[in-house]
Amino acid sequence: MTQVPPPFDPELAAALEAIKDMISPSLTSEEIEAVRTGPGIQLLGELDLTDGGFFEVEDRAVPGPEGAPDISLLICRPAAEPAAGPRPVIYYVHGGGMVLGTNRVGVDGPLAWARELDAVVVSVEYRLAPEHPHPAPVEDVYAGLLWTAEHADEITGDPERIVIAGASAGGGLCAALALLTRDRKGPQPIGQFLQCPMLDDRNDTPSSYQMAGLGIWDRTSNETGWTALLGEARGGPDVPAYAAPARAEDLTGLPPAFLDVGSAETFRDEVVAYASRLWQAGGVAELHVWPGGFHGFDGFAPQAALSQAARAAQLRWLRRILG
Repeated sequence: MTQVPPPFDPELAAALEAIKDMISPSLTSEEIEAVRTGPGIQLLGELDLTDGGFFEVEDRAVPGPEGAPDISLLICRPAAEPAAGPRPVIYYVHGGGMVLGTNRVGVDGPLAWARELDAVVVSVEYRLAPEHPHPAPVEDVYAGLLWTAEHADEITGDPERIVIAGASAGGGLCAALALLTRDRKGPQPIGQFLQCPMLDDRNDTPSSYQMAGLGIWDRTSNETGWTALLGEARGGPDVPAYAAPARAEDLTGLPPAFLDVGSAETFRDEVVAYASRLWQAGGVAELHVWPGGFHGFDGFAPQAALSQAARAAQLRWLRRILG
């Protein structure tokens, strides 16, 4: 199935050209280990997470799922005393296609929101596939949310004002987390922020075909990530919604959602479909499809006009949800 891809935004096309030698659109299973130990992940470990002293930063080991190892939470809270009672909490889940990353990946975005909103950021480290297939990642993310809700007062946070947020695989895990905590009657977040989320293991939408070989995460990468998580079950009839939220039959009773995605990326059609199904289930969702955006464009090209517009919309939604 050959389809003409939508064009990239000109500013973003220039950014893609600049990073093309560092990031291939097509990740294979054989390349996972090399990317994990590559310079990109190492650079993230050297970020100044204090933002010049604005945040106090702590790594804390907390109980993982029953019978599993402890998990690490990166906790960043404003160093100043709260101005007016406990702070809202942004519970963040990193991206990386289910196979890459640490709780430092992408956390600069939530830290920027937290500085504006006087919020606490808790970023969870979860076990990665293929060494730890489903349900290990989502169970780790759930365990971290339980700890965060139960111990919010220790970190100047408000357990009644937790937003779950994630990008790419982290967005997919957040969507799964919203389903899981609804069904287990666990902590109820007041919002779910799903940034270019990875939702559907079937990898068969028109956008997945249109963007083959383009951008930074194409059909090949997507198959690599989902197969690592699900093995031979990927694409078959028995994939649970807590692994691939697009499989969920019941989307009622979920917190208000923010979804955004680029028009020129693999995940476009599954994200649009998920937002439509949230509305059809009587839910609240705000959807943005950024014209000419590639996967994760606002992180790779933050100065581009489209990135600035996307970040402004994200912050507006968070401000409204967190009151």
